[in-house]
Amino acid sequence: MTAANATFTAMDHSTQEEWSLIATETVANQPRVAETVLNMLRGLETITDGFAVDQLIHSLQTATRAEAAGADEEVIVASLCHDLGKAVSVANHPKIAAEILRPYVRPEVATMIAVHQDFQGKHYYAFLGMDPTLRTKHEGSEYYDLAKQFADEWDQNSFDPNFVNQPLEHFEPMVRRVFAQPRSM
Repeated sequence: MTAANATFTAMDHSTQEEWSLIATETVANQPRVAETVLNMLRGLETITDGFAVDQLIHSLQTATRAEAAGADEEVIVASLCHDLGKAVSVANHPKIAAEILRPYVRPEVATMIAVHQDFQGKHYYAFLGMDPTLRTKHEGSEYYDLAKQFADEWDQNSFDPNFVNQPLEHFEPMVRRVFAQPRSM
């Protein structure tokens, strides 16, 4: 084994020493998670899809509203990251974003993001011939009030070209703190 990398070509041939090295390197490189998320957020600037603002501005507006409402740091960062999945798939974007967040935030925060489209539907699904009452299937859940607040107060009204939002740089320290260490795997 070299000093810098494991040498196995199949996990069945690995050693305890190699996995100790890999674990040490993984922990040492944890800051790249936050930097990757920040770069993904910057990439949302190229996605407009017909909205009045690009998806980065929308995300910044949503996070700015969450922060102004007194949300905690995990909720603010989740609000900022809620549409990250749109860089991959608009149809499945809530679940993609929730899975990126899941190891780093409380379960109800990750679920708030995973189900946010069901809650958003109240505001526009009727225009698309879809069921605007999908949020009712979540009634009584521990995350319901948070998801409702997220959708109704922060997300659905964050497409305003005249809204003065915080810049991404304002949220960068929060992103780095939230993504510094997984809460769970």
